[in-house]
Amino acid sequence: MSSLRNAVSRRAHKERAQPHSRKKIGLLEKHKDYVERAQVFHKKEQTLQKLKEKATFRNPDEFYFRMIKTRNVDGAHKLESNANKYTQEELMLMKTQDMGYILQKLQSEKKKIEKLTAVLHSLDNQPSNRHVYYAEDRFELPIFKFLLYCIHIDCLHF
Repeated sequence: MSSLRNAVSRRAHKERAQPHSRKKIGLLEKHKDYVERAQVFHKKEQTLQKLKEKATFRNPDEFYFRMIKTRNVDGAHKLESNANKYTQEELMLMKTQDMGYILQKLQSEKKKIEKLTAVLHSLDNQPSNRHVYYAEDRFELPIFKFLLYCIHIDCLHF
């Protein structure tokens, strides 16, 4: 009997809309909207509570190196600006050092290019996969070719 009760489709209960007389007030907050808003509120509340606990149990003698670089301005910690940290002479020295580094890298890259171009000329001369035989003069060449031909034929007929 319970399976029949589960099989019958039931009417979905919807939340009511905002009445026309209250339309000027705005949208009526639905339950799911309230739940979402409440969860966000409680999450913020918990984080505030944790921060308050940290502040109460804080060690007044603790030290972090970041404290050296910050100043307290109107109750807020602000980092000191690094804008005018160097003098004009130091800035000029840094710029010349940067230029020197760039020139050094340029030279090393030029040397690499020269080495690669020197190697490139040997790529055109691919080795032919043949033996090179030298004859003493022109008259000896046909005899030499004939002998090579005979040797190859002998090699083919084991």
